[in-house]
Amino acid sequence: MKRYKVYRNIRMRATIMGLPITLFALMMVSVVCSLLLVIFTFQFGVIVGLLLFNALLYGALSQWVKRPFQITAGKTFPDIISNKRLSPLSYVQH
Repeated sequence: MKRYKVYRNIRMRATIMGLPITLFALMMVSVVCSLLLVIFTFQFGVIVGLLLFNALLYGALSQWVKRPFQITAGKTFPDIISNKRLSPLSYVQH
């Protein structure tokens, strides 16, 4: 009788071929579009180009999964939060 191992690492993301589900879906859309192009334009250069494109896309996506870059547009919050007026003008009469 076959024994199955209990899956205990529930926080780990599900992957297919080393890619998360969304990136794998992107890869499959690329493959399907490539197949449509091969079917409708049956040329050797197109076939080689699409194979190369899909291989490079898979390589880029797998590298991105290993080392994702984080986009930082700037500081979100200031260093100090204060009620002090920033204007040098005095609004109070002495």
